[in-house]
Amino acid sequence: MNFENTLSFAQLQDEADQLRHFRSQFLFPNHKEKDFIYLCGNSLGLQPKVAEEVLKGQLNNWASYAVEGWFDGKEPWMFYHKALKKLMAPIVGAWPSEVCPMNTLTVNLHLLMVSFYQPKGKRFKIIMEGGAFPSDQYAIESQVRFHDFDPKEAIIEVFPKEGEEILQTEEILAKIKENADEIALVLFGGINYYTGQWYDMEAITKAGHEIGAVVGWDLAHAAGNVPVKLHDWDVDFACWCSYKYQNSGPGGISGIFVHEKHFTNTKLNRFAGWWGYQESKRFKMEKGFVPEAGADGWQVSCTQVMPMALYHASLQIFEQAGFIEPLRVKSIALTAYLEFIVNEVNKDLGVEQYKIITPKLAKDRGAQLSIIAARNGKQIFDGLVANHILGDWREPDVIRLSAVPLYNSFEDVYLAGQALLKVSKAVLLQSKQDSFDKKNR
Repeated sequence: MNFENTLSFAQLQDEADQLRHFRSQFLFPNHKEKDFIYLCGNSLGLQPKVAEEVLKGQLNNWASYAVEGWFDGKEPWMFYHKALKKLMAPIVGAWPSEVCPMNTLTVNLHLLMVSFYQPKGKRFKIIMEGGAFPSDQYAIESQVRFHDFDPKEAIIEVFPKEGEEILQTEEILAKIKENADEIALVLFGGINYYTGQWYDMEAITKAGHEIGAVVGWDLAHAAGNVPVKLHDWDVDFACWCSYKYQNSGPGGISGIFVHEKHFTNTKLNRFAGWWGYQESKRFKMEKGFVPEAGADGWQVSCTQVMPMALYHASLQIFEQAGFIEPLRVKSIALTAYLEFIVNEVNKDLGVEQYKIITPKLAKDRGAQLSIIAARNGKQIFDGLVANHILGDWREPDVIRLSAVPLYNSFEDVYLAGQALLKVSKAVLLQSKQDSFDKKNR
């Protein structure tokens, strides 16, 4: 597509967008009586308008049925998670039996590592991307310590080459092969939170299995953003939060995936709880843990009804939109337009003030662009917020902007570019003036 840096072009794209009506199903934050242009769905998705109604429905069930709500009403809580499983599965390319909504992301990462990190002999190492989200780093560090290993010896981190921001797939595969006899677990983030790079999940999973390792993924920034095929790619396990691209609310419930090939493996360790016990006999309160079939057998505590209801509200919107594939088509175009607009800002400024470190190819990225400002990055970010453009800032120098296809428009992207140009000119001019004044004092 030949993009144009004009409002009329952006509006024409929006008129042709078959998903444009979904925007009206979300609530946008307001500042000084004006809605933000919200480009921060990679951190926290917007609230679906139906969320309040769905939550009130469950509060009414609580009021009407109290403890009997577990078995009475239109959506008995005992079985409520099953409605979500059917809608979660297409988002991550799984069978409903392979997924389950439960807990929060890092809790689930720990629970799954109990099962799938099984160091034996010299095969005790975990390989991961360098610069992973801190929660992943801390979880993995604590897991290897739990097994009495030194993280410095047990964790292999793969970093980009010096002077580069992006990991090449060949570098990851080579590192896996180099340590083939020592790796017990390959555990990467599907999309890196900082750079926005979408790793080649299929190739990495295949490489991990070829050396005899287990392969897991943290899909915090991938689930609901890009099409993944966990079952077909033979991924062993995965987990994700649902409050970013899946709009389940702050701290919303997490999801897990366990490949069906592991369902009958009785040698897997797991930290068990009552809610993971065989459903048909759960209320017999018998001694000795017998897991429910499928991913549900990894549940520990009972259904979190209110967070689950909020997730359900958003999942139904995904169903209406046709799940991931139609959204992905729009996302590719929106992100490409955002890249074009940022480059247009550089042209107007006459200098490369902004460097996009997210990969250029659509196959290597989702909706997020990570942008390094050459000068005055935090001031410019704050200026964008003051001008009703809400992205997010990541230390030391990255502005993350994410145009989410469910509720962002081409006009959003165009107007964000206009604001970026305006703020950049003002901040850089002031910076130049301050330097001049300091030099001539």
